Amino acid sequence: MCGGEALAGLEASADDVRKQRGRAMRIGFVGTGTMGTPIAGCLIAAGHALTVHDRRPEATAVLCEQGAVAADSAFAAARDAAVVFTSLPGPAEVEATAFEPQTGLFAGLSAGAAYIDLTTSTPSLARRLAAHGAERGVAVLDAPVSGRPPGMTVMVGGSEADFARLRPLFETIARNVFHVGAVGTGCTAKLVTQYLGYANFIAALEGMLIGAKAGIDLATLARIVPVSAGASRTFDNIPRAVLPGSFVSGGTLDIVAKDMALACELAREVGAPAGLGVLAADIYRRGQAQGWGGEGFPVAARILEAMAGAVLRAAAASDQPDYQNADPRAEGNRR
Repeated sequence: MCGGEALAGLEASADDVRKQRGRAMRIGFVGTGTMGTPIAGCLIAAGHALTVHDRRPEATAVLCEQGAVAADSAFAAARDAAVVFTSLPGPAEVEATAFEPQTGLFAGLSAGAAYIDLTTSTPSLARRLAAHGAERGVAVLDAPVSGRPPGMTVMVGGSEADFARLRPLFETIARNVFHVGAVGTGCTAKLVTQYLGYANFIAALEGMLIGAKAGIDLATLARIVPVSAGASRTFDNIPRAVLPGSFVSGGTLDIVAKDMALACELAREVGAPAGLGVLAADIYRRGQAQGWGGEGFPVAARILEAMAGAVLRAAAASDQPDYQNADPRAEGNRR
């Protein structure tokens, strides 16, 4: 799936872009870590020509094996590209990558190009990027993602015209594509979803600890919750990663703690209540203080376990309901 060819593709109308799907674009991609690599891989598989950069050169190896060309800087990845993506840990990394005057992304982008930031970042930084891009004739869209490509969700902030002409690229990497509104609204939507998911995870852990302290069989309780009022996709992490004690997850504690901090900061900026989120964020920060930042975020359960004087451990049930695959409450999915 393709949006057109180089700068001509960016200048085409939305209809023209859709007609040109299947033709290659020159794309720069900065940040080829856990999320960036599979996203960039989708773009390569769709036939686009990628130049990739990561601060760890070895992180580009998988993509180079798929046909990408490695660049030694964000500037080099952006030079001659019609579109550049960034997928970075957070706003500090985006700011450094975009604005560095000699080796940064904006220094390499030409007028008429587009910059899409996939990072979970702040609306204020997205607006700064867009203002900087506008001075140089570069379209900027914030497009944070949730899930894993190609079945993930992308939340896009930017003008309707820019979204329309670049939509084919979003549809290449994600199943659920949303235009939220102006620049910055994609970041807002993502922070809201992170707040909901990870505040809920702490609440779910506390609920399970109530059950544990009261003497309920945890394996049974873990089967009840997904088909009752406490059901959520986030709860799946408890039977999958907490009860067996593995704490594995696709997201690290450091990333979740960062996202919760950004969400609570946004709540303060707009004057919205965020009491539950502040308490949840504190639990994640306590886990970081223990040196667990690089582990899967479910390891935060150990903080609450220590507070409760109980552990959440049980053998997984063979018929454990799983929100990741299907809503277990829906007709046809009930056991």
